[in-house]
Amino acid sequence: MSHRHKPLPPRKQFAKRQARYAVFSIFILAFSIGIGMAGYHCFGNLPWVDSFLNASMILTGMGPVDRMETDGAKLFSSFYALFSGVAFLTFVAVLFSPIYHRFMHKFHLDIEDREDEE
Repeated sequence: MSHRHKPLPPRKQFAKRQARYAVFSIFILAFSIGIGMAGYHCFGNLPWVDSFLNASMILTGMGPVDRMETDGAKLFSSFYALFSGVAFLTFVAVLFSPIYHRFMHKFHLDIEDREDEE
């Protein structure tokens, strides 16, 4: 029997799964911000708080706060912006995948129930 024919898992099991995925997505977010902070601090010569601000703003798609003066800082900023687009989408996908999976599983079960009644 395939997975889609199994009954919907209980809410407690779903909550545990959601918590695991949330922790993993927070690691993705922390890793991504860490890369940005280190790069802005090393290449852009920014203090740690300003590095955190720039990394957070780039990661969420808001844009840079401080201007990068050196070519190395500009290159890092460019590559970090490209990385951030993928990293943020990955973070969101991992965070919401259990919810999406549960919704699709329930939707499929509802359709099968209606077909069985007819």
